Amino acid sequence: MKDQRKTEIKVGITVLASIIIIIWVFGWAKNITVNSGRKETTIAFATVSGLEEGDPVTINGVRKGYVDEILNQDDHVLVHINIDADSQLKEDAKFFIMMLDLMGGKKVEVNPGSSSTPIDYSKLQNGQFLGDIATAMAAFGTVENDLVDVIKEVKITLTSLNKTLTDDQFNNDLKLSLKNLTTLTTNLNDMLVQNRDEINKLLNSGIELTTTLNDFITTNKDSISQTITSLRQTLDHSKQLIVKVNDLVDKTNRSENNLGILLNDKEIIDDLKYSIKKLKELSDLLLDQLKNEGLKVDAEVDLF
Repeated sequence: MKDQRKTEIKVGITVLASIIIIIWVFGWAKNITVNSGRKETTIAFATVSGLEEGDPVTINGVRKGYVDEILNQDDHVLVHINIDADSQLKEDAKFFIMMLDLMGGKKVEVNPGSSSTPIDYSKLQNGQFLGDIATAMAAFGTVENDLVDVIKEVKITLTSLNKTLTDDQFNNDLKLSLKNLTTLTTNLNDMLVQNRDEINKLLNSGIELTTTLNDFITTNKDSISQTITSLRQTLDHSKQLIVKVNDLVDKTNRSENNLGILLNDKEIIDDLKYSIKKLKELSDLLLDQLKNEGLKVDAEVDLF
């Protein structure tokens, strides 16, 4: 009886341990916890790209929770996450959906932020999908045709370049150009060597000329300054004279001086024209008499 009793106890303990292990494994797989201090919040994403309930939530790369629920709503997806009670998120925290591994798994990565104000877990947060291999392949598919065209263009360019480089005429011309360049460089070097003394003399003459000019300017600095000052004064006086002449002309045009009054008075001008006309007639008469019979004067003078 005792052996049978021990066997039953052992079987019971084994079954109980198995049940506990099964419950623990199930809870671990489903992220079930009995900790009532955990924190929950909801994040809105444009797309989750394969994120599933139960996927991990990491804060700075450390696993701190799991995805509790995923709901489609209009043009976005609501992701409800559950994180550990010791997690400290700030109001500027950022949420991202990232690749978990190369096999295509996903996770929610959280940047906790640096603000001094804690996050309001009851508010809807905004998240961002950072893309994965499938997204990259889809993007590559959109530019596949363009990439093929670019490769074709590069192939054509390389073919043309290869034809050019293998062309005998081009190679001969290139060799001739290089030969001429070498000859030109050699001749230039020979000319510099042969005329080195003359070039040195020319440079020395330039230096001497510069030195002499500098000495002249230094020696006659005061005279040059006085000349420049006198020239400036002359220009100032000329400017003043021009201003006065312009003022005189303006006043004359507006009849604000005697000359203007004289030039712009129609009666005076008419009298002057009439006098000139009569003077001309008198001159013509005198000239005519002098040419013919001499000057005749017929005047009656009554003194008394």
